[in-house]
Amino acid sequence: MKKIFIAGHKGMVGSAIVRQLEQQIKEGAELELVVRDRTQLNLLSQSDVQQFFANEGIDAVYLAAAKVGGIIANNTYPADFIYENLMIQCNIIHSAHLANVNDLLFLGSSCIYPKLAEQPMSESSLLTGTLEPTNEPYAVAKIAGIKLCESYNRQYGRNYRSVMPTNLYGENDNFHPENSHVIPALMRRFHEAKLNSTPEVVVWGSGKPMREFLHVDDMAAASIFVMNASKEVYESCTEVMLSHINVGTGVDCTIAELALTMADVVGYQGEVGFDADKPDGAPRKLMNVDTLKALGWEYSIELKDGLASTYDWFLANQESFRG
Repeated sequence: MKKIFIAGHKGMVGSAIVRQLEQQIKEGAELELVVRDRTQLNLLSQSDVQQFFANEGIDAVYLAAAKVGGIIANNTYPADFIYENLMIQCNIIHSAHLANVNDLLFLGSSCIYPKLAEQPMSESSLLTGTLEPTNEPYAVAKIAGIKLCESYNRQYGRNYRSVMPTNLYGENDNFHPENSHVIPALMRRFHEAKLNSTPEVVVWGSGKPMREFLHVDDMAAASIFVMNASKEVYESCTEVMLSHINVGTGVDCTIAELALTMADVVGYQGEVGFDADKPDGAPRKLMNVDTLKALGWEYSIELKDGLASTYDWFLANQESFRG
């Protein structure tokens, strides 16, 4: 029986990983899933995390726990974002090592890459330029997580891998009106505009930046796939000692195109405008997913289909939004 700890199991990605691993158990996989909420385990406490690993006999870890948010949240709480993410990562990765856990998958973010990185962004773009200022503290923390994994691999021969997802969306997303990412924020705004017969929805920014989006179920599938890839296959597709792999679709669209698609999915009939005085963020963020394809994995959920299923979930769960 393999004992797997999913840190951040209530979050969007963590819960998707749990759902897929539970399905594997139903199909006969000999797995035991271990989860702890914030009242049971304080991931910011080094002693608590070390005691947890010392007691539980964990075999593998999915490190999906993180403090996350959109542009407004990152601008408003930069100290919280860098401190909490650094502490969570350091505590879990180091404690896993001390408990002789050899297999760990760390989930990062595409914001680790420079603001003006060559597009599409490849894994080798890391640390080659200046980061996007609006989420630099969060990005620095995630880069540190990657380097932690690389360092434990290098010094101790661990099998600690990292996956860098593009912009994610789907079930269990955060639909907070201010502290959410672009898809849930737009979905909620268009939904409320439809209910209130608002004549126009104005989207932050010019609408020109290009973004790539991946459904969380695809992200969970990719995470499990990368975790289970043999060391020989993994190393044959990556650079020496490289611990991170991009996860995305390799396809992007403008924010304007996203907004119009969202309006269509939600059924909003009003006008869609753009406020160019608000920040755009990076001009383009598209992932080079050649490494993941070489490993043998590709996405399966198209954007409009994913938005439609997410809106169905949104309608069914409005009373239990996170955030």
